[in-house]
Amino acid sequence: MSSTLPAHLTLDELAQYPAPLPEVEVHGLDRGWYIVRLHQDQGNAISVLTDQNGETQRFTGTQWIGRTLAPLGFTHGTLTWADADDEMIGTDVAPVSAQQRMAYGVRVAFNHTCL
Repeated sequence: MSSTLPAHLTLDELAQYPAPLPEVEVHGLDRGWYIVRLHQDQGNAISVLTDQNGETQRFTGTQWIGRTLAPLGFTHGTLTWADADDEMIGTDVAPVSAQQRMAYGVRVAFNHTCL
């Protein structure tokens, strides 16, 4: 597998991904849903974790993300939220960049003891 992240990645593909592991963004959406974005510094590559059908994998809590990723060697992620201004039509507010989301997000530990 290439060391550059593809746009979409399944859990099985992530399990085969070579070191170093990408950074994990736990992105909170409305109504208690979370998705996982994987970040790699080289080229600012971002990949979305998908299921076997190519659909974005959704989780109902950060604990489920930890239980999914901890066995693969991930220890933590950065929790971010969708910015309401990103969705407003006609606003002059620039969208938040991936680097800003990761820099100002909240660290979430993946607890290995609950596995």
